[in-house]
Amino acid sequence: MPVSLFDWFADRRKGQFVGKVSQETDESDGLWGKCPECGQVVYRKDLQANASVCSNCGHHNRINSDERISLIADQNTFEATDTQLTPTDPLGFKDRRAYADRLRESQANTGLKDGVITGICRVESMPLALAVMDFRFMGGSMGSVVGEKITRLVEKATSDRLPLLIVCASGGARMQEGMLSLMQMAKISGALERHREAELLYMPLLTHPTTGGVTASFAMLGDLILAEPKALIGFAGRRVIEQTLREKLPDNFQTAEYLQEHGFVDTIVPRTRLRKTLATLLRLHGVKTVK
Repeated sequence: MPVSLFDWFADRRKGQFVGKVSQETDESDGLWGKCPECGQVVYRKDLQANASVCSNCGHHNRINSDERISLIADQNTFEATDTQLTPTDPLGFKDRRAYADRLRESQANTGLKDGVITGICRVESMPLALAVMDFRFMGGSMGSVVGEKITRLVEKATSDRLPLLIVCASGGARMQEGMLSLMQMAKISGALERHREAELLYMPLLTHPTTGGVTASFAMLGDLILAEPKALIGFAGRRVIEQTLREKLPDNFQTAEYLQEHGFVDTIVPRTRLRKTLATLLRLHGVKTVK
């Protein structure tokens, strides 16, 4: 979903998906919060200690890229790459607001330069190339910098013969960069093909939400496709698909569980078991520990 459309809907608080996003955001302050799924009142420190997963119903609250990295990587092993890359406004784009203003605001609010962090880490002492998208930065949309950083990481993983994990959380291609954002789909996919030809492991982890051009490219190209429980995963929105097919779709047709049932997702991994699961998969694929 283009980021400007997401903003439009979020401003008006319409729809089930947008309602959950705003509820999680509104309750981000204070010692106590309420689970947006079951309504249970939770002590925030207990929630954070449980990887931001509700202990009552298992709802996975959204977490930022730093929190995600701390859950995956061994302590003090993550080394960020290409931290100097910063987005520009090549088209001088303006919708309701200038793209340059949106970038400055997102950078100030998140402390990030763009919507992905890339680097090399270890998982139970095994090396892993890791990219983590952050939905806070313009809906995790994929612009030129996001595409370039992921491509460079894939190429480094290929040259250094490392397994690769990309944590996807995105509304799709960043429409403010037009064709330049769409080109990132092919660029990343080409790099992943060379990684595959080198017989190296690539795993995407699909989190809530993974949509648009990200789903249409690297999110679905993994050797093993992982997903978080109840994550929204799809390309176009429900209304567009139903109007195109002219039929009613199941209520859960864009959930991780539905996609697993129909063969698009290999396994659903609760966040609290993610590191152990990754370590098991790395060992099964012959990844050795390093000192």
